[in-house]
Amino acid sequence: MNVSSTVTQLRTTHLENSIAFYTTVMGFSLEFRFKDFYAGIRAGNQLIHLKLVDDPDPSIEFVRAGGHFHLYFETDDVEAAAKSLKKSGVRLVRDVHRTDWGATEVILEDDQGHTLHVAQPDRA
Repeated sequence: MNVSSTVTQLRTTHLENSIAFYTTVMGFSLEFRFKDFYAGIRAGNQLIHLKLVDDPDPSIEFVRAGGHFHLYFETDDVEAAAKSLKKSGVRLVRDVHRTDWGATEVILEDDQGHTLHVAQPDRA
């Protein structure tokens, strides 16, 4: 099997707010919209699908409590990303920090509470 990409799906109880978060705050683009309950967000070469649901994503608390993540974004300048996020009013869960596995990261939550890591991996 030759896989050309993967797509993740996040559940949202407010599609408009989630689209605004990922386009305005994160700086990604709206790739498509399907009726009033589904949308695709373009992040570089990747897609994030957003699906409107009635109840909050049950994984949010599990991920938060366990130190897991919903999405992990790699960037070439995590310091600039953190500065931009703060300027947009995002409260960082954890500001820029070094990890034991050789990356510099920042942690935040989206408008629904999904945990997002933005990281600059060491390339050495």
